[in-house]
Amino acid sequence: MALLKFFKIDDTRYITALSQAGVIGLHMVSGVAVGTGIGYALDTWLDTAPVWTLIFLGIGIVAGFKNVYVDTRRLLEAQKKEDEEHFAASARDAAPSGSATTGVLPDVTRQKD
Repeated sequence: MALLKFFKIDDTRYITALSQAGVIGLHMVSGVAVGTGIGYALDTWLDTAPVWTLIFLGIGIVAGFKNVYVDTRRLLEAQKKEDEEHFAASARDAAPSGSATTGVLPDVTRQKD
């Protein structure tokens, strides 16, 4: 909360978005760093040139991208849920009193002939 006061931010969504972006970046870097560290340790122990370092570097890169993918999917699902709640509330608020609305937006897609 000290950051909110320092930057004079009234909305915590900005800090939340910044922290989530930081976590995604750390997940990418940590996967590569751990993979490289394990490979380097194996190469030192087994006295094999850069074989295990390259193998585990590749595994670390794949793990880093997997972590970014999972984090991004989680963020998109949370955003979708928040948008659905926001638009449902907006539709309820915008509906004239006495009318029956379902809170579902109409389908405006057009079928090709």
